[in-house]
Order: sequence, then structure tokens, then C-alpha cells
Amino acid sequence: MPRYKLTVEYDGEPFVGWQRQPNGPSVQAALEEAVFAFTGERPPVQAAGRTDTGVHARGQVVHLDLAAERPVETVRSALNFHLKPQPVAVVSAELAPAGFHARFSATGRRYRYRIINRRAPPALDRGQLWHVPVALDVGAMADAAAVLVGHHDFNSFRSTSCQSPSAMKTLDMLEVTRDGEEIHVDVASRSFLHNQVRIMVGTLHLVGRGQWSGRDVEEALAARDRTRAGPTAPPQGLCLMEVRYDLAADRNGDAEEAIDDQ
Repeated sequence: MPRYKLTVEYDGEPFVGWQRQPNGPSVQAALEEAVFAFTGERPPVQAAGRTDTGVHARGQVVHLDLAAERPVETVRSALNFHLKPQPVAVVSAELAPAGFHARFSATGRRYRYRIINRRAPPALDRGQLWHVPVALDVGAMADAAAVLVGHHDFNSFRSTSCQSPSAMKTLDMLEVTRDGEEIHVDVASRSFLHNQVRIMVGTLHLVGRGQWSGRDVEEALAARDRTRAGPTAPPQGLCLMEVRYDLAADRNGDAEEAIDDQ
């Protein structure tokens, strides 16, 4: 039974998130229905990361198993045809290597959070970024972000509904830069706790406004208490940019470290 690896992009605004749920449309359901319309089969579609309501993706990776091998270009074109008019697209399709799993084989994930920092609200990119009309100090945000890089207990920076038994994570990158009126928060790690990126952004936003200092961020991290960190930033600014795989490494990885829910 051939396994296909798909790279998928989507606008998360009309969906309740990646995962199929009874209370509304999901990206997973949209893909699974497209697969059924194309093949008459209903294989589960597994994703590298379970994005929340309103969160977008440019580089989500999924896998699915089909009963018979089909040309990869046929798979991509057929799925995109049956996905219309939903804001989901299969960017690429390929046969997956032996033992590949979209979630558990992943060795890195990179997200970007976009903030539009100006008085006027966005019109063209509405629903794709967080509008903050008050001037933010990007330098202070970048300095405070450095506090969070490395291996830490991120209990202060995860949702109270997070199901991971451990809050220990290694943050490989957390950078804050300005590009004109936009501020980008780029973050990379093997995996993340539920809402971790959005809580870190919400905390850095307080620093940018001058309400918090880098020392406050250090104390929030050390407290290991969700009530000590900043608010959770809105979902629409967050986008899963890339999922990395090192196929030379252990393909099963560490099941706990592989959990990723944003």
C-alpha cells in the first residue's frame, strides 16, 4: 500500500482547525472528502501539526495511504480539483519513504507570527495578521525573546488544556524583526506545546508596549505557572511555515517530543 507525502497550504479562517470535529468544518475533513471523491477510499489523513481554529499553514505536511499507486501529479491535481472552492491547496505530492510518518518523523517545525503595527487596520491581509495600533519596540521584544531560547520548562507558556505530560521543550529559534509596518516573530523547535507560540507572542507584545521588561519574561519562565505569562495572541497571525525531516535519524523519534498542537 503506497504512502503519499503531501505539502499543503490553507487559510485557517473558515475552519475549526486541522482536526476533524463535530462542531464545524476542518482542514482534515476537507482533505479526506477530496480523497474520497478522487479514489472512493477513506484513509485517515495524518498531519505534522494540529493547527487551531483560525491558524494558517504554508508548509503543513500530511501523509495518507492509498490502495494502489497513482502518479504523484495525478494525486496532486485531483485533490486540488476536489478541494475547490475551499481555501486549501496541495502544493506538492510525492511517494513517502519507508517508515515515514508526517507527525512522528518530523525533526523540526517553523512558525511565523505576523503583526501589523500601524494605526490603520489591514484591508488586503485581513485575517492573516494581528493588528496592533500602538507602537511596539521591536528591539526590546527581540532582546526579551532571547530569554526563551534553549531547553526550558515552558509550563508558563502553554494552554491550561494542554495534554502533554511534560512542559520541557527546546526552542531552537525565537527572532523578532520589523519589515516596514509588519513585525515578524519567527520560531523554530522540534515540537511545541499547545498554544506555546501564541502565548510567547502575547508575552513579547507586552514587552513591545513597554508594560513588561526582559526580566519579567525571565520571571514568568521561572514561575512555571500559566498565570504568570502574558495573554494568548489571536490565532489569525500564526502560520505553520515549514516542517523538517531528517530521514537519516530515527524515524519513530520520541513520541512525547513529537506532539505539536498550535
